[in-house]
Amino acid sequence: MPALTLYGLLIVFPLVTAFYYGFYRWEGTRKAEFAGLGNYQEVLTRYPLGDEIPVALWHNVLFFIGTMAIQNTIGLGLAVMLYRNPRCKRFFQAVYSLPYLISPLIVGYIWSLLLSPSFGPINYMLDSIGLDSWARPWLGVPGTALPILILVNAWQWIGGPMLIFLAALCGIPKELEEAASLDGASATRTFWSVRFPLLTPAIGVITVLTFIGCFNIFDLVYALGGSDGGPGGAMDVLGLLYYRTAFEGGANAVGESSALAMMIFVLIFGVSIALERFLRRREVTP
Repeated sequence: MPALTLYGLLIVFPLVTAFYYGFYRWEGTRKAEFAGLGNYQEVLTRYPLGDEIPVALWHNVLFFIGTMAIQNTIGLGLAVMLYRNPRCKRFFQAVYSLPYLISPLIVGYIWSLLLSPSFGPINYMLDSIGLDSWARPWLGVPGTALPILILVNAWQWIGGPMLIFLAALCGIPKELEEAASLDGASATRTFWSVRFPLLTPAIGVITVLTFIGCFNIFDLVYALGGSDGGPGGAMDVLGLLYYRTAFEGGANAVGESSALAMMIFVLIFGVSIALERFLRRREVTP
């Protein structure tokens, strides 16, 4: 009951409130007339919000794809190495998991200092080893801003997929690997034919969690690129768009931001359920 009470107060009640607020027009903080779906229409059609939503959504999609490709691939590789070489495993588990214990805001501000074009150590190191042509304002160029955001996010959260994959690897029965070895399968063939198919439940969990995290991203982007999403909106995502609508909008900011929040919730909830069901049907059990 205590956990359910906290969940209701902190999750369910704000969600229901946002759903209710989205059907009314607001004058500042004062509720005005009933608007029905008018706020949703405003969000989708009013300039510049109507033009910014597809761009921000596309950036979220790219962010998710890049995170899946980098963070989870490296996390699986680290898990396999720790599984095969258990010496000092607990130490490396703690080392790789330490970054996600730090607030994303702090991580973002630290990396913005490291990547500073004027006094950042990364550009200084490139200059000192003769790669001065590679030095650039990493967060100030539209072509590099989003890839840097993906890399920083992967660096922070790589410990999560690693721990899940490691737990899944430890749960695979040894008899299956021994039978593959007796049949003459190499270590590589054993991994791809025995271990990897049995990791599908872990892959499903990580995929859904990564999707939710990537489409809820706000604090790291805000720290690295500000509320406008960096140069030319290169890092603009749905979370930043909601922030600008709620705190930098007009008189009806409450109604429009509530409508936008519900649209984001429906998108994340619906795709997460679809992903979970799709991946569950492809699970392999020993």
